[in-house]
Amino acid sequence: MTVAPTARPDLTRRHLLAAALAAGAGAALPVAAAARASAAPAAPDPARLTLPAPTGPHPVGVVPLHLVDPARPDPVAGPGHHRELMASVWYPARRTEGLPRAPWLTEGAIHAYLSDIGFPLDPALVPLTSGRLGAPVLRRGHRLPVLLYSHGAHSHRGDHTVMVQELASHGYAVVTVDHTFDAFTEFPDGRVLAPADDVPMDPRSYAADLRFLLDRVEQLAAGSNPDADGRPLPPGLLGALDPHRIGAFGWSKGGTATALAMLTDPRIRAGIALDGPMQPTVTTDLDRPFLLMTAEFTRATKPDVARFWTHLRGPRLDLAAAGASHLSYGDQATLIPQAGRLLGLTDQQIRDQVGTLAPARAVRIQQAYPLAFFDRHLRHRRAPLLDGPSPAFPEVAFLR
Repeated sequence: MTVAPTARPDLTRRHLLAAALAAGAGAALPVAAAARASAAPAAPDPARLTLPAPTGPHPVGVVPLHLVDPARPDPVAGPGHHRELMASVWYPARRTEGLPRAPWLTEGAIHAYLSDIGFPLDPALVPLTSGRLGAPVLRRGHRLPVLLYSHGAHSHRGDHTVMVQELASHGYAVVTVDHTFDAFTEFPDGRVLAPADDVPMDPRSYAADLRFLLDRVEQLAAGSNPDADGRPLPPGLLGALDPHRIGAFGWSKGGTATALAMLTDPRIRAGIALDGPMQPTVTTDLDRPFLLMTAEFTRATKPDVARFWTHLRGPRLDLAAAGASHLSYGDQATLIPQAGRLLGLTDQQIRDQVGTLAPARAVRIQQAYPLAFFDRHLRHRRAPLLDGPSPAFPEVAFLR
């Protein structure tokens, strides 16, 4: 999602990251970008952006899935074609030695991500995740609780990898999805799609994708491979997911979609909206646990968020971190400052994008609170972090 205008309205989060990657690759910047970065010394060598490692006790595995929904025609591809989605399953791994680390975005998708705004790319600069491709699943006599992730507008399924791999390292299976036509995505046959402004993709469309994912989770839990191409799955994945312990979380538009999916599908037992605008207005009561992590879309400033709060009849929380921006509860909180340093931007220019919440604190908050919330409501574990303000997180306020 494009950042709201600031003192530098032309420097959106995607422009900043793209310019940094291109500068690190030694590529020639367009004139406007070069002017913005004129104070930046040329990087002598490409500098890969990095993501913080997860803190859980388990290494992390990941596998991509190509999914086709036979119940929904594709509005773009024409008759006989149905909605296609790329998804990934992240999970605690039994071993990861010698297995490659998954990139934040596939090579084709990152090229689309950057060509959308006119920058070339050295793929070596794309962040690597902690997920090891195809690692065997850790099985310890019980099934893994499942979480679904929904990204924001004009984004991709890797946009909250910090949070996703953190949850997987603590024993969750997390299923992420590219919402086709509002995502940068690459299919196994080499097709690459970018967000399409002429294809309607509102939060209800996202919610339909999430409900379809729930069906695929049940398929995996029953021991059947849902991949449209029949590609082999990691050892231990079939039968590993628990279809009775499912949660969901999403950022921005994906946060609204999470609520809409919960309202129409009782299989989702707990949900989180990461600074979601909650549009279209939700007017139906929701009786399951829900957490709002707010920054710019707050109950005090956004009537739709305030109205949604009144319809929460189950356990509910509204948390806000001081100094947080719309990007603080995701990967951009750490990637944009790295990109800004690579470009030689000032601290103020970086704060214009990510707020005044320190990147390291933003990372710890997004690692700790979603984990505590899902542990309490899906695993029935004690989660004192959710009981009130914590001295470990003095930035986080509980909004009543």
